[in-house]
Amino acid sequence: MLTAKRLSLLKDILRQPAAPFREQHVARCVSTHLTQAGVAHFFDPVGNLVVGVATAAAYQRLLNRRITGTDQNEPVRIFIAHMDHPGFHGVKWLAPNRLAVKWHGGSPLKHLAGARLWLADDDVEITNSTVRARLVKPKLLKAGRAIDTAEVQFQTSGGMLLAEHYAGRQAKNLFGSFAFRSHCWISGKRLYTRAADDLVGVFAIVSTAIDLHRRSPDAPFIGLLTRAEEVGFVGAVQHFELGWLNAARHPLLCISLEASRTLPGAHIGKGPVVRLGDRRTPFDSGALQVLTEVATKVLPGAHQRRLMDGGACEATAATAWGLPTVGITLPLGNYHNQGFEGGMDCPQAEGPAPEFVHLDDISGELKLCRALMSPGLPWSDPWQKMRIRLIKNARNYNKLL
Repeated sequence: MLTAKRLSLLKDILRQPAAPFREQHVARCVSTHLTQAGVAHFFDPVGNLVVGVATAAAYQRLLNRRITGTDQNEPVRIFIAHMDHPGFHGVKWLAPNRLAVKWHGGSPLKHLAGARLWLADDDVEITNSTVRARLVKPKLLKAGRAIDTAEVQFQTSGGMLLAEHYAGRQAKNLFGSFAFRSHCWISGKRLYTRAADDLVGVFAIVSTAIDLHRRSPDAPFIGLLTRAEEVGFVGAVQHFELGWLNAARHPLLCISLEASRTLPGAHIGKGPVVRLGDRRTPFDSGALQVLTEVATKVLPGAHQRRLMDGGACEATAATAWGLPTVGITLPLGNYHNQGFEGGMDCPQAEGPAPEFVHLDDISGELKLCRALMSPGLPWSDPWQKMRIRLIKNARNYNKLL
């Protein structure tokens, strides 16, 4: 169960507006919480937030420090989550109350016209009860998989002038996405929010980093909070291209944290999913065996295992760069704000809807992340227990051989 303090942190992160290449609010929020907790962090050259070390030089030292302990193959665990969510950028003002926009990432495909929107710029989220915004003239990409362009129609009440409200705000500085009753709210054990994917993953990394700082500050841990995942893992790719990981003398393991579309065999409320792969690739078999054993121990009967192939994730990018990779994902309702599962604030099937996850699944993910940082896990020989069981079984059939 999430503590009140952790739930407050989660809500604060979910409160932040975000879109691809417009992650500054999330980054500032996270940086503030990490600073208050005394957790080292810095921004890489492309704006990804690196958690657990204070500088690029400290990052290199962690990757190259002398390995001690019984398991010489214990890896530096690099937990990865992304700070963006599908949304639009302003392009130009068409009129004092109409803005042309370009969409980035996935989106609902139906019942778009008239949908409520939020907007923000670098400073603040600027839509409110006085000035509201609606989506008009949406056009889909030629492939039909998401919105391409649209217009934002502003509506006012109380006689407020748009020229006053948006004075000095350049069209290209504005960004936004679909709006609902709130940035997040809880009904039963469901957490509804405009962007669970992947701000809940960001929360899990921040929470894990704070816990490790208190009890194991020298743990081989890195958090990588990336930009623009929704348009091709751009932040992760740019980070890998820096070359910082290439010369590591320490073994590495990337752990992708995601919220992924609910699929048969992965149910909301049944626990976090040990993700066997995504739409692009299966993940590292040895590290998956360690992850499976850890999940069986700390979440007996409260975790799931599945190939979550409803989409691709940053584990694909890490794998493409030759890094051993596994994934943990939360089953996600209404993926990319598409009303697949319905629920609150979803008036029409497959139209705009808030995403939702289960609080127990989030709690399980935190337990799993902490447990993966435990020393003494069988990284050197993850299949030893399996071999022992198979050998014992085979010997029982010696007489038949």
